[in-house]
Amino acid sequence: MAEPLFLKATMHDKIWGGTRLREEYGYDIPTETTGEYWAISAHPHGVSTVENGSFAGFGLDRLYQEHPELFGYPNSTVFPLLTKILDANDWLSVQVHPDDAYARKHEGELGKTECWYILAAERGAEIIYGHTAKSRQELTELIEAGNWDQLLTRVPVKAGDFFYVPSGTMHAIGKGIMVLETQQSSDTTYRVYDFDRKDAEGKLRPLHFQQSIDVMTIGKPQNSHPDRLAADDLTVTFLVANDFFTVYKWEIDGTADMRRLAPYYLLSVIDGKGNIVVDGQDYQLQKGQHFILPYTVDSWKISGQLELIVSHIS
Repeated sequence: MAEPLFLKATMHDKIWGGTRLREEYGYDIPTETTGEYWAISAHPHGVSTVENGSFAGFGLDRLYQEHPELFGYPNSTVFPLLTKILDANDWLSVQVHPDDAYARKHEGELGKTECWYILAAERGAEIIYGHTAKSRQELTELIEAGNWDQLLTRVPVKAGDFFYVPSGTMHAIGKGIMVLETQQSSDTTYRVYDFDRKDAEGKLRPLHFQQSIDVMTIGKPQNSHPDRLAADDLTVTFLVANDFFTVYKWEIDGTADMRRLAPYYLLSVIDGKGNIVVDGQDYQLQKGQHFILPYTVDSWKISGQLELIVSHIS
């Protein structure tokens, strides 16, 4: 039977986390410092579970392995993408992620190219997006000297902004920001600077200067340029495409009939409510839900007033 796969997430306590995942999306967060909601994930550090239909109770990792027909019979053995929501009640560390080659050699997993859709941002909120160093030598000298004000590039953000963060990009999400992140399925992060803060046990978190210098890109980050197309009751904003994923924003105000053009889709309802009809079956949609439309779903109809972030493999 063709059916969407609605997913139950895992959540992660973070030194910089807060309570907005509960306040904004109604999630039953486990702590008052919950920073990450791994909405669609088969990564071993947090596997999503199917909540409905024929595969209820399956972890996404098991489903990908045992039922390749749902994903277009992929060549990969690892589910390649991960969707999460982050609640930055404080600054995340200044960090960088490796590419596939470095991550496979040193960490035994995929690299991490990612992108951010800004769901909410307090007045004056900023991110760190890139650095000023013109060479690896200058980068090394500024890091070793702790000259962060000179090195780091700060960028103001607001709700609705989008940032493409390929591997090698120095970055940090700032205080008062909520982000929907689409990324490769990886959990490798190299911290460059952590604002000299201590964890609950009074310890500084580890930093990774050498790895960071090894993988850092020299030069200003090149953000994507979203392209918006409206037709009848559907507006599609093309956000980014690379070797790993393609990401869109869908806005529905009425009814949209759609057909599958990729092996499968990852969908996150970021606002509104409505319904999706698949194979004659009606499923309710509301803000905060995350689901997959598998390869077995050829077409669907979405109705209501809804905003979704949608991704698929490229």
